[in-house]
Amino acid sequence: MAKGREEYEARTAARNAFGKDLARRAKSKCELCERGGEKLSVYEVPPVPRDPDFDRCLLLCSDCIEQTENPRRFEPGEHWRFLANQAWSDLPMAQVLSVRLLRRQAAGQDWAREALEGLYLDEETEALVAEAD
Repeated sequence: MAKGREEYEARTAARNAFGKDLARRAKSKCELCERGGEKLSVYEVPPVPRDPDFDRCLLLCSDCIEQTENPRRFEPGEHWRFLANQAWSDLPMAQVLSVRLLRRQAAGQDWAREALEGLYLDEETEALVAEAD
């Protein structure tokens, strides 16, 4: 049991070591909703690789992390409209996560469905979006 905990702590420390570089890239704003002045945490876009990968990490606020990690508690609605813009992000993982969240609410939100209909994803990005399915 102790070995598993040690591995978990080592992995968490390695992931959190990306914090400064992620904060610089994100300009200290959530990389999904772009709110500043919030407590931000490193979030790995699933599926999570064995070793932490900077390119699979985003810096997110607690609201975005909570809604993203708990699909059953996900509350679709107008407050997620920022996803329509983030689906065109230059950051592949921001784009991937945005598309996944848009798809969660496309059935009940016309604006989300329209955002997805007008979106072009290359094969590599589409594969990344589908990885978590």
